[in-house]
Amino acid sequence: MTNKLIHTPEGVRDIYDMECRQKLKVQEKILKTLYLYGYQHIETPSFEFFDIFNKDRGSVSSNEMFKFFDRDNNTLVLRPDMTPAIARCVAKYFDQETMPLRLCYLERTFTNNTSYQGRLKETTQTGAEMIGDDSSDADAEILALVIDCLKAAGLEDFQVELGQVEFYQGLVEEAGLDEESQAQLRELIENKNVFGVEELLQSAPMPTELKEVFLRLPELSGSIQQIRIARSLTNNKRALFAIQRLEKVHEIMENYGLSEYISFDLGMLSKYQYYTGIIFKAYTYGTGDYIVTGGRYDKLLQQFGKDAPAVGFGIVVDRLLMALLAQRITLPVQKADTLILFDISARLPAIDLAKRFRQAGKPVQFQRKHQTPPMDAYLQMAVRSGMPHVVYVFGDGSWVNDYQADTGEFRLMDRKDYEKEQEV
Repeated sequence: MTNKLIHTPEGVRDIYDMECRQKLKVQEKILKTLYLYGYQHIETPSFEFFDIFNKDRGSVSSNEMFKFFDRDNNTLVLRPDMTPAIARCVAKYFDQETMPLRLCYLERTFTNNTSYQGRLKETTQTGAEMIGDDSSDADAEILALVIDCLKAAGLEDFQVELGQVEFYQGLVEEAGLDEESQAQLRELIENKNVFGVEELLQSAPMPTELKEVFLRLPELSGSIQQIRIARSLTNNKRALFAIQRLEKVHEIMENYGLSEYISFDLGMLSKYQYYTGIIFKAYTYGTGDYIVTGGRYDKLLQQFGKDAPAVGFGIVVDRLLMALLAQRITLPVQKADTLILFDISARLPAIDLAKRFRQAGKPVQFQRKHQTPPMDAYLQMAVRSGMPHVVYVFGDGSWVNDYQADTGEFRLMDRKDYEKEQEV
């Protein structure tokens, strides 16, 4: 039983030491970028009413949510997705606001994935939502923000794939497909299964030209030139507007000087029910899944009582860290490289020395030396903790022994001279 208690449940994990410091540093860099764009921080509860994340509003099916009950027998869930939670919050606190809102967050989300998927059930997400602006400039700002956040985290090689759900919606509306057929077709196109698409559409009562467009969807990806090919494939006004919107966003991304990070894919069809316009995912080396997902959701806030367009994204921090590790990218973090070890008789001067280090912005560990274990044990502890320097304050504190791990030797020094040398 004791051994069982020290393990974590499936789908969650502990992180510590430098991995934890790297995660905090990446989050800090991303948040700083979000703040530089003028986004205001918001926090929502870790659990909410189940109905907040129902089929029409959420991105996770009911059987993949962690559900429980409160004392009044209300069904609650651990938050599986940030967007509906923020939409609820905006409708509650900003229901009279008519000007654009820029909000950002750093939160945990919880999804009860099946074990064979190998995904974490608790993940950290950070991202942004722009509420109240339905323009292509708002779409482009969100994309620019995604790119700048990933660059701030240290990534260099990544791509943001951009799609438009309105292109597909316009076509299925014209085709008159029922809901079940739409869902099957969406999955087949998303998986680039051209043979499956062909088989599904064989008996469907629609014009041959329309079937050809669906068959071409999985291959309509790449540069903006590839997307413009779609313009010649249909006269559907809704689909053509989607292409026009992508072209406008591409033009604005060129103004930002960030178009090299953008590629296009009309076969990208999100399973999220609330997306209404552009959708996108960001990919990089070192992880088999997307590290960012986002899009426009102009109808979601209506379900909470506020009619406002919106667009946003979420960065899956855990996947981003996996990619950074695989690409051997680290951000510099400040870590204690010095251990101040002291005899009880030298406590006061040792405390003063530690204060001087910290006031100079230099982190140190502070440790009283006991009679046991021996000095070697303290030195080994320091090396294990990544501290190559140990300064031993002994006697009345007038003198110190400065240990250098690279030479394995002590230097006997006057404490005042040592402070000058260390510039503290």
